[in-house]
Amino acid sequence: MKLVTYSKNNSVSCAIFTDAGLIDIPGAWDGPNPPRSVKEILQRGRDCLSKLAELEKSAAGTIPPDSVGLLAPIPRPGKIIALAGNYSEHIKEAGLSQGFKLGLSDSPRNTTVPRPFIMPATAVTGTETEIPWPVYSETIDYELELGIIIGKKTKHIRAEDALDYVTGYTIVNDVSARSVTFVRNRKKRPWDEFYDWLNGKWADGFCPMGPYLLTADEIDDVQKLDMKLTVNGEIRQNANTSQMIYSVADTVSFLSYIMTLEPGDIIATGTPSGVAMATGNFLKTGDRIDASIEKLGTLTNTLGQKPGKFYEPLA
Repeated sequence: MKLVTYSKNNSVSCAIFTDAGLIDIPGAWDGPNPPRSVKEILQRGRDCLSKLAELEKSAAGTIPPDSVGLLAPIPRPGKIIALAGNYSEHIKEAGLSQGFKLGLSDSPRNTTVPRPFIMPATAVTGTETEIPWPVYSETIDYELELGIIIGKKTKHIRAEDALDYVTGYTIVNDVSARSVTFVRNRKKRPWDEFYDWLNGKWADGFCPMGPYLLTADEIDDVQKLDMKLTVNGEIRQNANTSQMIYSVADTVSFLSYIMTLEPGDIIATGTPSGVAMATGNFLKTGDRIDASIEKLGTLTNTLGQKPGKFYEPLA
């Protein structure tokens, strides 16, 4: 089942996405107190999802998809957690392989742990939107990632049980500013480079998600999904989720020992190789970025106008 959040006529609702069109959930719900957001559906749990599965069988899709705007499946997640360095080839292209054993028979997952970081909810946008070019960077990059959507509150779970807490998946483009203009004239200090990298993830619209949430029961093996990202039709990233260092189950388990995971939390699982940071072929104004993952559709965005003046607080 595909769940979406959509806007039409200045109102926002949730729907089941079908080949025949969208089934508006509040409008088609049989009974009182219909869920009015995808996040509320997740919070209500499996009984609500089961009722929606029956609704999908009995109701007709009456809303043409091209008549609405698709927002991110969960426009304002409680938490967006992302992994840095979860594909070996990306670690290599970034020049960060020192200290890692990257041979096929000795994966870094045997000697290291995931490296998570948090992103703000204001970074989220949906498909077919323009990504604003932030005023503090001149080099903008893309990162195709599989997004995990948590469905049940959990803490301290084993990897073998972790997928029971995943309701579904979506596509994430972890757009990244690879340089910051406020580095100019700054006094050198320890850790500045790390925070520059982190700040580069936080701009408004820098975390496109969508086009829909696909429930986990629709995927036989989440670690066998083809992934591809193109810029203006040119293939930049071409990989498979089997190449992750830390699997979906490993990641959810690890994070559950660090923090409580709640319904609607999003986990972006890292990007494969092929990013612009490695080639110098950064995004330009007007570029069309199509991020695709098998069974999850295509997330499409364009990059907005480059600012005429950049932020330099120490200039």
